[in-house]
Amino acid sequence: MKQIHIYYFSGTGNARMVARWMNEEAQNAGLESRVINVSQNRIAREMTPDTMLGFISPTHGFNYPPLMIYFLLRMPTTKEHQPVFLMNTRAGMKLGPLFIPGLSGIALWLAAFILWAKGYHVAGMRSIDMPSNWISLHPGYGPKTIAAMVARCETKTLRFAQQIYSGRKIYSAALDIVQDVLISPIAIAYFLVGRFILSKTLFASRSCNRCGKCIKECPVKAIYEVADRPYWSFRCESCMRCINNCPKRAIEAGHGMFAAIMILVYTFVISAFYKYFPVSRWGIFNSDSLLDKLARFTLESFIVLVFLVFCYRLIHHLRRYRWIDAMITYTSLTKLKFWRRYKAPE
Repeated sequence: MKQIHIYYFSGTGNARMVARWMNEEAQNAGLESRVINVSQNRIAREMTPDTMLGFISPTHGFNYPPLMIYFLLRMPTTKEHQPVFLMNTRAGMKLGPLFIPGLSGIALWLAAFILWAKGYHVAGMRSIDMPSNWISLHPGYGPKTIAAMVARCETKTLRFAQQIYSGRKIYSAALDIVQDVLISPIAIAYFLVGRFILSKTLFASRSCNRCGKCIKECPVKAIYEVADRPYWSFRCESCMRCINNCPKRAIEAGHGMFAAIMILVYTFVISAFYKYFPVSRWGIFNSDSLLDKLARFTLESFIVLVFLVFCYRLIHHLRRYRWIDAMITYTSLTKLKFWRRYKAPE
């Protein structure tokens, strides 16, 4: 092994830091190393049999984000049993002196299967518990907490790098296989439905000065301008870059708006659908079997998505009225002063 190609995707910078640490350790070991951002370079570099590949990505909904999955699927097949290592950053937390690990789900297992099917040899799998950056769910951590968590993660990353570059096979992620299997249905539901729903929870408040930073820096080009304000499309992968990096702190998560839409759709829309389209009379959904439950979930998810898109677009235009904009903004938890944004150390 003479070369290392490290492919990464990063929203707020956690996976980018891990990629940088892995790159620095490779150079310290005298290896030629390259770091490639898959959101900017969608095609794998040419490689020789003496090249080890690394893939580093955050965990979105207990899985690699679609951008990284599609990149893996585009990787060329090989008969050389090319060695690869897989890493994921996941939502680590800190409570007092306790460092609490996140959950990986199927992130590493799906990636390993894709690469194995293409002829690669998975030489290592490692999860890194970087500070959670999901601002829609909780406030960002303070600088001291972030520094403590990042320092701990750097030590673990460098140890893994030294081991994997010396030829050892490290599968520490396999220790989490039981919990990964248990939450795998959530990962599948998130990939099929959840990520599309979450893409419609972000909005720019009246504090937005239309600088265009969120649009320009979105790694998947999911944000564009509609009616002179940012609009989030289904391509959004909830990487949290926009909400964390907005210089005016204008991007919010619409907690109140989302809750109101969900109450409306489940109280009136879905019940009205079953009333006027009695699918049970057609021999569908007549039992409590797993197949029927899955069919109901699929149908209702489709109804939710259609109604959510309609409401999101409508509200986007209605927010030109100050009282509507204020109602949506001030029912968002991210508007609270103590709700910090996450700033990854450079």
